[in-house]
Amino acid sequence: MTQDIVEIYPDGACKGNPGPGGWGVLLRFKGREKELFGGEQDTTNNRMELTAVIEGLAQLKRPCKVAVYTDSQYVQKGISEWIHGWKKRGWKTAAKEPVKNADLWQKLDALQAGHQISWHWVKGHAGHEFNERADQLANRGVEALNV
Repeated sequence: MTQDIVEIYPDGACKGNPGPGGWGVLLRFKGREKELFGGEQDTTNNRMELTAVIEGLAQLKRPCKVAVYTDSQYVQKGISEWIHGWKKRGWKTAAKEPVKNADLWQKLDALQAGHQISWHWVKGHAGHEFNERADQLANRGVEALNV
């Protein structure tokens, strides 16, 4: 990975789906790292996955080249494939149903606009060092709720 790319490793966790959930994100840039996490009492795993990416991108204060490594195919496919159709159809699915989590997809879409982002899927719980750290942060987000 070249030195001028911000790496973002997001993850979400949920104890029950829906249920108490947490998000975590690890940002890496030029040898520095930043860890963030948080949680919500009543949420879903997909909402936490999206929130983790949103919180990571929200840290960027200027246009950046970004590589996002997510273990969520929902996030990866949603932002790189499905979102184009959703926007054309006024945030409706191909079946004319409202897009689930449209509020978060719209936030993510707005946040990504100023950056050059490459989206990568990584297999979760497979020993990928930074994905595992993001998973630990997401679980800390759940634990911080004291549930």
